[in-house]
Amino acid sequence: MTRVLLIGIKPEAVDFSDPDLPPGTTSEKIAAGIDATLSDMKARGWEAAFCSILTDDSAEATIAASLAEHWDCIVIGGGIRVPSRALALFERVINAVHRGAPKTPIAFNTSPNDSADAAARWLRRGAEQPTGAE
Repeated sequence: MTRVLLIGIKPEAVDFSDPDLPPGTTSEKIAAGIDATLSDMKARGWEAAFCSILTDDSAEATIAASLAEHWDCIVIGGGIRVPSRALALFERVINAVHRGAPKTPIAFNTSPNDSADAAARWLRRGAEQPTGAE
């Protein structure tokens, strides 16, 4: 079974004062988007999970624990990538994923609602690669 991990900031831990966030963003809307994308992934026949991180130094350990399992694709959410204030967190997340799953494709969404499409782009690419290709 195809397994996809979505990494994102715990909705209640998002800094809503950040001007880079879309107007009207709330923890409830983020949580609903995460639930919807996990449902979309499961509807595609994939096993899907959400790795909920905080913006503090615990992020790498949380990611490392999730990466103890095998994943076919890892999607890194926009809440980590988009706000300019989150650049240092984004770097820590990328490096934690690189250390924990160096051969697993990384995908990026534009919103929680297109995370499954982001994963599908890379899962298709992996299916097109010859066995043993990197």
